[in-house]
Amino acid sequence: MENLGENLARSDLSDHHDDHAFDAQARDAVYRAIFTRRDVRGQFLPDAIPDEQLARVLNAAHHAPSVGFMQPWDFVLVRAPETKARVHGLFEKAHAEAAEMFDDERREIYRKLKLEGIREAPVTLCVACDRDRAGPVVIGRTHQREMDLFSSVCAVQNLWLAARAEGLGVGWVSIVDAEALKECLGIPERLTLIAYLCIGRVSRFFDKPELESAGWRRRLPLTDLVHEEDWGGSCGEALGTALGDQQDRIAAGAFGG
Repeated sequence: MENLGENLARSDLSDHHDDHAFDAQARDAVYRAIFTRRDVRGQFLPDAIPDEQLARVLNAAHHAPSVGFMQPWDFVLVRAPETKARVHGLFEKAHAEAAEMFDDERREIYRKLKLEGIREAPVTLCVACDRDRAGPVVIGRTHQREMDLFSSVCAVQNLWLAARAEGLGVGWVSIVDAEALKECLGIPERLTLIAYLCIGRVSRFFDKPELESAGWRRRLPLTDLVHEEDWGGSCGEALGTALGDQQDRIAAGAFGG
């Protein structure tokens, strides 16, 4: 009598033509969320986010991949204007310090940029990582200790893409002193701060990232960043052509297939 493993293997062979891909419409929706996601700063509307919608994007974050399935993230929701005002004060202090780090020309551009929507967004969210959640030895973290931090960043990305699909904008505020922010929100000292996010409905999503439109940086050609076999290996001609064609399609607003 064949055992279960043999039956499964035979079934896999017979069903190899079924590749589990989404249909074209669902697939294109995923790519649309990825390619139209923006770091929102100044387009937030004051509308409240329904709890059911907020629950969906938080659940998307909670279903991110995590090393050793340790799920190291915690989420601190901030909606009170007085709390947001305190956080905004921390941003302003860090923002002024950061401006002095650029040369004269860049400093003037930097000061004109809108880099946060802390007070305007109806909801802000602090994401923290509990690095001790699964004990001292974690599967997958034995040789790369920082994998729990990377897992928490995956949770941010999941939330961001889910929010875009919901029509919500997200802005990541990184110009803030992490330790001061933890103290402001009562986050335990032993936790590591990952992100402070502004979330809400928006008046519009820009066609391009704001920093790209402002001339701060351009999007790099992907063909310059893909190496085959080793670091010195250049991207193969066929793949390079496909990558270039895809970037042209994305720029033209064609997100899938």
